[in-house]
This record gives sequence, C-alpha cells and structure tokens, in this order.
Amino acid sequence: MSDTAVEQWKVVVNDEEQYSIWSADRESPAGWREVGVQGAKDECLAHIDRVWTDMRPLSLRQHTAAESGTA
Repeated sequence: MSDTAVEQWKVVVNDEEQYSIWSADRESPAGWREVGVQGAKDECLAHIDRVWTDMRPLSLRQHTAAESGTA
C-alpha cells in the first residue's frame, strides 16, 4: 500500500446487533454481516458511534424489555 493510499474498512454487525469494523478487502467473518457503510477507518467508527447507542446485546435488551412489560 502506498503512503497516500487510505485503507478501506467496512462496518459489520452480528445477530446481537454488536458493531465492528473489518478490512474492506476481506470477507466478513462468520456470524457478521455488512451494513453497507464503507470508507476510511475514522468514518466507519463515526458511523458506529452514531448508530450503536445501546451497547447491550440484543438478547439482553429484549429480556429487559420483556421483564419490564415494554416488549
């Protein structure tokens, strides 16, 4: 990679709605799917900061909502 090239990343999410970034030139890891956002690392991390507002896994959020009657 040249000094001027910017490495491309993609945002991936798993079934528990946990986000991560993955090198855009690699296949997404098993259990993760692409969300359609790709770019420089800081752009991908900024997207995750905007959309991942509740860090609890989906199963925990659903369990908590069911117990509180808001499911």
